[in-house]
Amino acid sequence: MIHADLIVRDAAEAATLAAGPVPRVGPAMNDLARVPDAAIAVDGGLVVWVGPERRVSREVRLRAGGRALDAAGGTVVPGFVDAHTHVLFAGDRAAEIPLRVRGASYREIARRGGGLYSTVRATRAAGSRELLRTAADRLRRMAANGATVVEVKSGYALDHVGELRLLRLIPRLARATGLRLVPTFLGAHAVPPEFEGRADDYIDSLVRRTLPAVARGGLARFCDVFCEPGFFSVAQSERLLRAAARLGLGVKVHADEFVLSGGARLAARLGARSADHLLATPAADRGRLARAGVSAVLLPMTAFASTAARRSPGREMVDAGVPVALGTDCSPNTWVESMPLVLAGAVHGGRMTPAEALTAATVNAAHASGVGDAGTIEVGRPADLAVLPIRSADLVGYRFDVRPTLVLRQGKPVFTP
Repeated sequence: MIHADLIVRDAAEAATLAAGPVPRVGPAMNDLARVPDAAIAVDGGLVVWVGPERRVSREVRLRAGGRALDAAGGTVVPGFVDAHTHVLFAGDRAAEIPLRVRGASYREIARRGGGLYSTVRATRAAGSRELLRTAADRLRRMAANGATVVEVKSGYALDHVGELRLLRLIPRLARATGLRLVPTFLGAHAVPPEFEGRADDYIDSLVRRTLPAVARGGLARFCDVFCEPGFFSVAQSERLLRAAARLGLGVKVHADEFVLSGGARLAARLGARSADHLLATPAADRGRLARAGVSAVLLPMTAFASTAARRSPGREMVDAGVPVALGTDCSPNTWVESMPLVLAGAVHGGRMTPAEALTAATVNAAHASGVGDAGTIEVGRPADLAVLPIRSADLVGYRFDVRPTLVLRQGKPVFTP
């Protein structure tokens, strides 16, 4: 007899994502390892049993004081893993929407001192208490939409002290919200005003001073760079990422977001953990990513919000054999806190199947974030679960309005209605 302190019962279906390789590619992305009429037992924060409801009472005994939660005929999925966010920022960019509507580009707005640079000014000016409060509020709303693991980038300070401050806030955010947060150093988000016209000198300062401090302090799991004309060249990006890798950090690349920058090709050459955005990546470079096993972290709502002329290349990446993951890109540029909305964007805009999108938002996103024990529901793994008020996982991504009725992180509620 298996003992448990929590049982989730009466699920029409559990999409466990427990079968198959990690990450999933191609047709394997459609295998959700479903359990119909399911129940899930948890003990000490770990899954200890998954199976049909009709067997749970025979095989699992609830400990004294334990709880049984009713899924009410809904679908249980792994807690979503949001593989790309910029959630640590101050202010907003609502005033720039009319400029974007009239056709001003991201680069043009930044060149005028707006966009990213307006967020840098606001974030530098904000106190740590304010940053913690506003970021925690965003993360709690993300949890209410089913996220249990969230990648969090720095990148809105663009100076040595400020970037370290942002990274040091991330463990405090994790404690405040109960979520698992994956810190990424993005000091090379843009060339700061103090280094205008001297991008090489700024990369020098990151390589010589900031990266070693990040590594010594264990402040980040990954190093990222915005490889795009007007920001950082392929050569500058490669220098930074090779230095990060020598210090033991994983590497990621903001690649080919607006134009063909060479970022995806660089990610493939370096064997990066992921290349992100990829709106302008051609077929040849998709093949390079596939052969190198580099995850494509796609951000469908960014394509919708910022560059409506292009859609997220989900179908093309899946068909090329690239491991596809998803993220919200939560930021002042794309203020999205709902992973179910991202899945709908991947399905309706990126032409992925609902099953492919769910795979990309769970087990594949966990791989892209370097979190090997997340993204599935299986015995021995953390009980990170979202209960959705739908009869089948096929409705995730098909519907735009799905919102969980319960979200558990290690068996403890991080959201209840």
